[in-house]
Amino acid sequence: MTRIHPSAIIHEGAQLGVDVEIGPYSIVGPNVKIGDRAKIMPQVFLDGHTTLGAECIVFPFASVGSQTQDLKFKGGTTFVEVGARTTIREYVTVNSGTADGEVTRVGAQCHIMAYCHVAHGCKVGDRVIMANGASLSGDVLVEDDVVIGGMTGIHQFTRIGGFAMVGGMAKITQDVPPFMLVDGSPAGVHGINSVKLQRLNVPAETQALIKKAFKVIYRDGLSTRQALERIRAEFTMVPEIERLIKFIETSERGIIK
Repeated sequence: MTRIHPSAIIHEGAQLGVDVEIGPYSIVGPNVKIGDRAKIMPQVFLDGHTTLGAECIVFPFASVGSQTQDLKFKGGTTFVEVGARTTIREYVTVNSGTADGEVTRVGAQCHIMAYCHVAHGCKVGDRVIMANGASLSGDVLVEDDVVIGGMTGIHQFTRIGGFAMVGGMAKITQDVPPFMLVDGSPAGVHGINSVKLQRLNVPAETQALIKKAFKVIYRDGLSTRQALERIRAEFTMVPEIERLIKFIETSERGIIK
């Protein structure tokens, strides 16, 4: 049974799934869609063309779907999409896109902690964790199963590869390849995310290959092109290694060294 507190404001046109709970003083805009069994706590602001997945939880004072902060915004219809079972904690801001039709997307089963910011046009994958105060500038891509430490700043148009972990208060201005551990300001790569790979039951042989690839890219004194050529020539092309190569080859900003 859907439960809406009498002080909440639900604009005409908003679409609520079954068993939705909306707390006191929350505001739901006319173009918002809320999935089944989602829980909107007190004093939440949901605006714009926003779709919130099933079983999401949004904590007090969060703002999801507001107009982009990008000064290039000239109007138009923009969107926010949040996947199922994602948690959005206190004071989080998720802004809508800038260009007409642009989508800001946060995946399923994410945990976005207090005071985080997801700017216009960002694409955040599934099972991503952003610790308190982490901020994504516009058009950032974060792939699946990434952990971003607290107070970390991610430069616009940067990509964070899957299964990577970024330490707290890091400054990220270039792409972070998949599987890597990154820390510092300016940031550097310090190894592979072995704990995540073990938790996901990645075979030991594959983990060894990823670790060997890390050494070729970051420890053997080669250029990025030379490192990739050596990996292609000498390594077994398991999916993880192919993914690492493709990510680096398609980098427009260059990878963190």
